[in-house]
Amino acid sequence: MKHIIILGDGMADHPVARLGDKTLLQYARPQYMEQLAKEGRTGRLITVPEGFPPGSEVANTAILGYDLNKVYEGRGPLEAASIGYEMTDDDFAIRCNIITLEDGKIITHNGGNLETDDARILIEYLNEHLGSDRVKFITGIQYRHLLVIKGGNKHIVCAPPHDHPNEPWRPLLVKPDDTVCCDSVSTEKGRMTPQETADLINDLILRSQELLAKHPYNIAKAEKGERQANSIWPWSGGYRPSMQTLMAQYPQVKSGSVISAVDLIQGIGRYAGLRIIKVPGATGLANTNYEGKAEAAIDALRTDDFVFVHVEATDEAGHDGDLDLKLKAIDYLDKRLIKPILEAIYEMDEDVCVAVLPDHPTPVEMRIHVNEPVPFIIWHKGIVPDEVQHYDEESCVNGSYGLLRLNEFMNELMKI
Repeated sequence: MKHIIILGDGMADHPVARLGDKTLLQYARPQYMEQLAKEGRTGRLITVPEGFPPGSEVANTAILGYDLNKVYEGRGPLEAASIGYEMTDDDFAIRCNIITLEDGKIITHNGGNLETDDARILIEYLNEHLGSDRVKFITGIQYRHLLVIKGGNKHIVCAPPHDHPNEPWRPLLVKPDDTVCCDSVSTEKGRMTPQETADLINDLILRSQELLAKHPYNIAKAEKGERQANSIWPWSGGYRPSMQTLMAQYPQVKSGSVISAVDLIQGIGRYAGLRIIKVPGATGLANTNYEGKAEAAIDALRTDDFVFVHVEATDEAGHDGDLDLKLKAIDYLDKRLIKPILEAIYEMDEDVCVAVLPDHPTPVEMRIHVNEPVPFIIWHKGIVPDEVQHYDEESCVNGSYGLLRLNEFMNELMKI
């Protein structure tokens, strides 16, 4: 039995008055997800351990069966792995968004949907003026980049920009983590203190704003009345993680691959020992190449035991508070990705187990990640279905899997 997980990032939601108090999944009733729910078994999954933020780095790592208390080091190191930056023991890697500020507030976490080619120019510009032997900016994808600080300390408190839309940014600047009181933290491996690290990052934020305001890219944006990519915003940093491969954890998996436009997910996949498949035209937005991802997943199933397909579009639409776009992204995920994968699986000689789920909800009326259980489906040829007839946040409460926690999902999947 081969296994494929199809994950719609942030796809789960809350009831919306404009939709007759239905969630987006209840309103959309996506045809192929509904089919899988009727023919398979369902349940709900707690994807975020107690004490952890409800971020995609946490939830996706947990879904793959890892114990976050043992492996979690934040987004930065995972994205470093995806970019191909080999971290040293004294590196502190932290995710570095390029965001939009207006009137003293965070307007968007994505720099006005910044494209990678434009971002590369801005990152090189920042590196030229702010980089040093200690500080290095590394280009990632779109608005998602990397800041590496030699000797930086991970015991700081950062505010994820997507969790604070339309909020004043100054109170959200980096602070030392006051909950960590051990004196050894300040000098571990000769690192900077948490306060020194926070001060350095805050200084980089302020200086980036001065520099980016003068860059021709933003001057042109301002002249057109468009959103500017006018500040860096580092968050979720850590040291090099220690993770077993998926093959070491689950003997059923002899080989595997991951398909995602998001460097964070690619980084998780790299540490998990999965082959990274990059699909041309995969953007992480609603205009992504769904057909290309489907074709790549089908090809991967012919050679690999395990395939993880991640789609970011639903999450981005949720963060933008764009109801129509999120509904469209759910429909695209269903008809342009899940449908062709299912059609190919029906024709395969070898059985394939399919799981569909989000990693966390990103409600369009809140525009942030929330820590709530997500609905999931598990289907394969010959599975005995449960009584659930629909795929949504409420229907799956009655699923035969009940409420699973963290690695229980992967353990159940690997039993099939």
